[in-house]
Amino acid sequence: MNFFIAPVEFSNVSVLHSIVKNISGIFKDKVSVISLPVNTAAAFSRDRGQYFSTQLIADAIKLTSGYDGKVLMLVEFDLFVPVFTYVFGEAQLNGKHSIVSVCRLHEEFYSGKTNDKLFIDRTIKEILHELGHNMGLIHCRSWDCVMHSSQGVEEIDIKGQFYCPDCMEILSNNGFKDSFVALPAD
Repeated sequence: MNFFIAPVEFSNVSVLHSIVKNISGIFKDKVSVISLPVNTAAAFSRDRGQYFSTQLIADAIKLTSGYDGKVLMLVEFDLFVPVFTYVFGEAQLNGKHSIVSVCRLHEEFYSGKTNDKLFIDRTIKEILHELGHNMGLIHCRSWDCVMHSSQGVEEIDIKGQFYCPDCMEILSNNGFKDSFVALPAD
């Protein structure tokens, strides 16, 4: 299976390279960067000042029939679904498409201080989380699992960096046993 990362209105090239390098070190299969001409304006809510993630995924579905694998959009703007104030990401369970926003993963958003390592760690966790949904995982009760639900950034920081043994067993049963090279670097 291939993994396609689609930066959408994503301006930080060095961060993108770091993310692709990290994800490529986790999965055995090829990780590629693709361009998707998603209509972001159609997903923007003037009332909220955010983008509706479900609409962005729906738009991506129309553009990705030629890609065999999982497609994850990476965006810098803030995302929402109507029942939540914001979301870090969204994914199709057992599906092909997901989206992660890095908007609220920057430490500057909370403390005003830059912490590039923390930012990359948070981003990788959220990418693995959404791809986990794509591979059939639901939220996990274990705090040490990357599939633990995160209501705030502090929960991203304390949860684990990879799938727990129970989630790995589900991934194995779903045909993804041999998809991984190694655990993410600390």
